[in-house]
Amino acid sequence: MPLIEFTNKGLYCPQGNFYIDPWQAVDFAVITHGHSDHARWGSKKYLCHTDTKPILQLRLGENNYQTIGWNEPVFVNGVSISLFPAGHIIGSAQVRVEYKGEVWVFTGDYKIEDDGISTAYEPVKCHTFITESTFGLPIYKWQPQQQIFDEMKSWIAGNVAKEKASVFIAYSLGKAQRILKPLAETGIPIYAHGAVYNMHTTLQGAGWALPQINKITTDTKKEVLKNCIVIAPSSAEGSPWMKRFSPYATGICSGWMQVRGNVRRKNADAGFALSDHCDWDGLLSAVKATGAEKVYATHGFQATFSRYLNELGIEAGEVKTEYGAPPPPEEGIADPDNFDG
Repeated sequence: MPLIEFTNKGLYCPQGNFYIDPWQAVDFAVITHGHSDHARWGSKKYLCHTDTKPILQLRLGENNYQTIGWNEPVFVNGVSISLFPAGHIIGSAQVRVEYKGEVWVFTGDYKIEDDGISTAYEPVKCHTFITESTFGLPIYKWQPQQQIFDEMKSWIAGNVAKEKASVFIAYSLGKAQRILKPLAETGIPIYAHGAVYNMHTTLQGAGWALPQINKITTDTKKEVLKNCIVIAPSSAEGSPWMKRFSPYATGICSGWMQVRGNVRRKNADAGFALSDHCDWDGLLSAVKATGAEKVYATHGFQATFSRYLNELGIEAGEVKTEYGAPPPPEEGIADPDNFDG
């Protein structure tokens, strides 16, 4: 019997009788991070990293939450569960499961570049490795983060010269916090959509030192928005809410912007290929660092990635999951943009 099974509710550990990031309500859910495709409402008990709890409280309300720190194992029916940094967003974790010497690791979403705000990714040795493959194609190769931040600042300066506001489309959990510091370095006031602001204040309340931003409300005067910087989720794109910033330019922050045609299709003025996931080389280096004998690729280009691993002599298979897509609206998710690209 495998230590983790792939079921219609999610990743399931039979011996421990718990699920990891289930997409249906279960009795015991181990959660890798707070994006809505991985953390869903309705389970009776949740186990997560300490930094993820306030995010789940904001998104899912009060529940039976149990928290642990990095590499602080808890035991369930003889199964050891421990969390290691995934480097994806604040609080994001890989789940290490061990029973009778057998070790499996599920990455959740992750990236290997240290972004300076998420706890940096840490390779974990294991026998079986379950990896995401959101950007599991060779065309995806990220530029260093600082280079992208410099491009953002240059773009803002160009917009100011044209007397335009700079509107960044960025996920309210993860990307919005990641770009705040470089944007604040411009000295230009930063305004935010309510979804971004609510997450911001939640993280500040949990002790995270984040630059000051201003919430946009119906009372916000149009004159103060002139030439400003705005951070908004993708749900705001093309909506009447955007008209208050006119004239403005839109820049989308997402790994999908690596493909230039996506900028045009999104009708954006600029695209910044800033992703909170591994690129192709990052995925390969992460797999090799685990020393895993077996690899399962999921959510993304899993067929291509697993086929390439087999060509390298690493036994690999693909598994289809419901990650990478928003949950149904009836689950009461406050911010449908809390899943990432």
